[in-house]
Amino acid sequence: MRRPIVELVGTGSYTPPRVVTNDEFSKLLATSDQWIRDRTGIRERRVAGPSETNACMAQAAAKHVLADTGLTPLDLDAIVVATCSPDRLLPSQACDLQALLGATNAAAFDVGAACTGFMYALNVAEGLVAAEQARNVLVVASEKLTTITDWTDRTTAVLFGDGAGATLARPSANGRGILASYMRSDGTLAELLYRPGGGADHPPDEQLLKDHSYFIKMAGREVFKAAVLSMADACDKVLERAGLTAGQIDLLIPHQANIRIIEATAKHAGIPMDKVFVNVERYGNTSAASVAIALDEAVRTGRLQPGMKVLLVAFGAGFTWASLAVQW
Repeated sequence: MRRPIVELVGTGSYTPPRVVTNDEFSKLLATSDQWIRDRTGIRERRVAGPSETNACMAQAAAKHVLADTGLTPLDLDAIVVATCSPDRLLPSQACDLQALLGATNAAAFDVGAACTGFMYALNVAEGLVAAEQARNVLVVASEKLTTITDWTDRTTAVLFGDGAGATLARPSANGRGILASYMRSDGTLAELLYRPGGGADHPPDEQLLKDHSYFIKMAGREVFKAAVLSMADACDKVLERAGLTAGQIDLLIPHQANIRIIEATAKHAGIPMDKVFVNVERYGNTSAASVAIALDEAVRTGRLQPGMKVLLVAFGAGFTWASLAVQW
């Protein structure tokens, strides 16, 4: 096991106060609370209001991290934001967050890897610290997915929620930190989970809204299969790279997309469910923010304690998948 170069310190999260239950969807779509819970494990999700922008949610999560670490915005050398639902396409969400925080000394940019974005962003932060380009890197994952969700589509509308999570990467001074990481992608499967329109290939027009091609489209059964296989692969590879066994993992924090995917991932990894952090029932799938929110909740509820070994794993559109083994 290599000595960590980078440690993660401080966590923070923000979820909107508005709760949308499954029963509310049953009044709009041909679905029910039982149908949704049986297939996904989701009971409710948080939905941001018009004034709760992606940047504002990211700022709220970031402020918790700064409070935890005792840093000021001026201490930040870089800000890396993972999102697939930015407030605007130009400039980056990270630059808007930088402006809100007043982090004038920080380089700021986004990472786009959908639900795997937080994992990719942590890898980027580790690289910046290892290359001595930065000492304090704020990593934020923030999503306002409900703005790109088709609320008339039963297969996707019930899945997604809004929120943000964050942590800070800095040089490891105590032997704690990232033990190993793993990242992969397969772009040939992109159109199983994607947004057909709204980009340069299909710029916004009237037809875009009429045919709902602005919103997320998903081939659920195929995505489910790929997610299980990919997250299993990510668990295997990062444990091997870290020189760890499943029995040495104190807590697994997986992407919170679907309880059946979570259970299948834990079973493959050989980690019992009592060592798996699950909050999908309260937030649904918050994409890149999913693992970040769960990490913060695990810390603040005492599930994740200093000295514990935690395995983070995610899968997302792209397709992308990644994992990190961390000595907390």
